[in-house]
Amino acid sequence: EVGSIIGKKGEIVKRFREESGAKINISDGSCPERIVTVTGSTNAIFKAFTLICKKFEEWCSQFQDINSGGSGVPRPPITLRLIVPASQCGSLIGKGGSKIKEIREVTGASIQVASEMLPNSTERAVTISGTGEAITQCIYHICNVMLE
Repeated sequence: EVGSIIGKKGEIVKRFREESGAKINISDGSCPERIVTVTGSTNAIFKAFTLICKKFEEWCSQFQDINSGGSGVPRPPITLRLIVPASQCGSLIGKGGSKIKEIREVTGASIQVASEMLPNSTERAVTISGTGEAITQCIYHICNVMLE
């Protein structure tokens, strides 16, 4: 999937960097999963993920159109895994799960915080899935929690 946001000779990711104002870095291709690091202001991150999710939706729909004959079937959800410092996961979950529940309700995205840290790391995986718009809204809320 990552090729769809890199583009030929990196022209898509270059355009995303320019349009969003965010720093977007993609790990090298020697492993099955690539890490896309997005750095910047909440607004720049929001713009970058809006572009990335839109691209993923286009990429996924090309396969769906073939299978469904374009019969107006809802798009399959996009799933992203964020890597979040474990120290900030408590704030993201909130007291008794209140914050994460609020984010789910407001955005319509599914969001899960892994209970264990990633191997050899001080970070936890946060899995979010839904429509491109739900995901970008969810990321916006996560950024705000991290800033607070």
